[in-house]
Amino acid sequence: MQKLINMQKKLVPDLLDVMKERYSVLHTVAMFQPIGRRALADNTNSTERHVRAEVDFLQKQGLIEVTSKGMYMTREGTVLLEQLTVFFSEIMGLSVLEKQIQERLRVEQVIVVSGNSDESDWVKTEMGKACVSYLNKIKSNIETIAVTGGSTMAAVAEVMKPLENQPNNLFVPARGGIGEKAENQANTIAVEMARKAKGDYRLLYVPDPLSESAYQSIINEASINETLTIIKNASIALHGIGDAIKMAKRRKTPETIIDRIKSHGAVSEAFGYYFDGDGQIVHKVRTVGMQLEDLSNVEYVISIAGGTSKAKAISSYLKLGKSNLLITDEAAAEAIIKEFPL
Repeated sequence: MQKLINMQKKLVPDLLDVMKERYSVLHTVAMFQPIGRRALADNTNSTERHVRAEVDFLQKQGLIEVTSKGMYMTREGTVLLEQLTVFFSEIMGLSVLEKQIQERLRVEQVIVVSGNSDESDWVKTEMGKACVSYLNKIKSNIETIAVTGGSTMAAVAEVMKPLENQPNNLFVPARGGIGEKAENQANTIAVEMARKAKGDYRLLYVPDPLSESAYQSIINEASINETLTIIKNASIALHGIGDAIKMAKRRKTPETIIDRIKSHGAVSEAFGYYFDGDGQIVHKVRTVGMQLEDLSNVEYVISIAGGTSKAKAISSYLKLGKSNLLITDEAAAEAIIKEFPL
């Protein structure tokens, strides 16, 4: 495909520019539908006059539908957009980034989406779509899907849909709650994913972290123990990767402990474990739910994190943590490559 792209650039250089503009319009409509012309112009950095011409063309082609409420993607437009995404991945060099990250972090598979999720929330949505698309390609039987909390996982939940050939999925929170926004709690995300996928769910009503005495008391509760068994036997684990210090503060960790993990060079956090730049565990909080060692029994572990601010955390965690697939964004991928030049 790259040879064809290079020939197009030489023979019809303006063709790719036109394709990029129309791809941007389709992509924006898909992200924000229903969307009006003014909002579409703002989101594509175009004039309303230019957007009107592009919308008229795309409508005539049957790719978008214009209504009084705004513009929507048609079924044909959605299919074409998915095909164009693969094409533009080549043009923008995302496939090259994926291979480079695979080599540097030694992860089985990498998917890189365009953009920087630190700056644009729609990039998290794109990572979510990539996750759902991957789940639909899994051939083995998916029964239980364990999910962690966080804004990135909430974005995955927003775009979740019924998984092809995978009926009756059970969604469970991988861990207890950490007292943040309700929409970013693992319980809430599990419920939303189950609703969108037309599956079922189980909840885990425990705080994170816990004292040792509270932990021992809670795990001996029959209902909690039953849910924990389901979580630990999950077929798939979907999880984010956090910045160590930010996660410690979100957990309202005592300053003495924060100072300690700082002194040990903590960079990343996942499943209640804190890792330094070499991927070594420097601190562990007592949590109820999936533990790092449980991942060895999970068939598919999918790590999702993006943004320049997460680059060091991603590379830190993946030096030790198991992951079959990393879904990230262009900004994080480029930052990782700068940090680990070959």
